Amino acid sequence: MKVEVRHRPSFATIFAELGPGDSITAESDAMASMDSDVEMTTGFNGGFLLGLLLKFFGGESLFVNTFRTLKEKAQLVLTQGTPGDIQEVDLEGQTLLLQPGAFIAATSGIKIGVGWAGFASFIGREGLFRLKVSGTGKVWFGAYGGIFERDIDREYVVDTGHLVAYEPTISLKMALAGGIFSSFFSGEGLVSRVQGQGRIYLQSRSMDGLAAWTNGHI
Repeated sequence: MKVEVRHRPSFATIFAELGPGDSITAESDAMASMDSDVEMTTGFNGGFLLGLLLKFFGGESLFVNTFRTLKEKAQLVLTQGTPGDIQEVDLEGQTLLLQPGAFIAATSGIKIGVGWAGFASFIGREGLFRLKVSGTGKVWFGAYGGIFERDIDREYVVDTGHLVAYEPTISLKMALAGGIFSSFFSGEGLVSRVQGQGRIYLQSRSMDGLAAWTNGHI
């Protein structure tokens, strides 16, 4: 299988070249186009019960589509609903936690589940749960804006809505951005204090920021 992410970072799109034995599982609305030789099957996201958990707690679709082909070469194009970048990550037995709605697609060796995010994430309006991907294979997830990664070994401050994905060795703690006056009048409010050792993935824009800007200009 040959996969390339094009049109980065504003309108990133996944171009996959499938061959016999290759398969990609994607969110139910991720397919933009495909060759007629590509076969698509639809099923519950991890089974009926897990699919319900992923829909209501992981921010994902109840159904996913799996794409295969018997031809030597067939193209599949996948994308996301918001403008922004797409990150490809190779997992070799590791686990990654994704914010709700970030998952786009994965190869057949990846398992999808739900991970506990903690009450700190809930207070930050990012939900009690995270989508958990693990196993061996490739994962693609998207963001609003550009994606950049950072390896941390000490506390790091991230504004709410900008954390896209992180390794399970990372923990989150919600706190005020500064003092009481600064937190309420600087426009920052609550922030995530990211703790532990591991890698985090951040997005350069946030949907909350877009909503606030839109409301202020209507």
